[in-house]
Amino acid sequence: MIELNDFYNAGFGWICRHCERELTRAAADTSALPRIFSEGESESSSPTLENQSLAKWADAAQTILTCPRCGLTEPVEKL
Repeated sequence: MIELNDFYNAGFGWICRHCERELTRAAADTSALPRIFSEGESESSSPTLENQSLAKWADAAQTILTCPRCGLTEPVEKL
């Protein structure tokens, strides 16, 4: 498995460590509404991912990961 500083792979995609920490802290807030009250219809015209810290490839060769939430990027060396 490839080890990166800012991203890790949980088996279903690369996740930004920084955003996951922030989102976990925000989810621990007891004043936040349950997810059922904050999410809309599943047929929404602008759906959002459950995991907002899921990274995307920034290039076609899949050598750079980027977080769409915070914009953090990191090069990936495939061995």
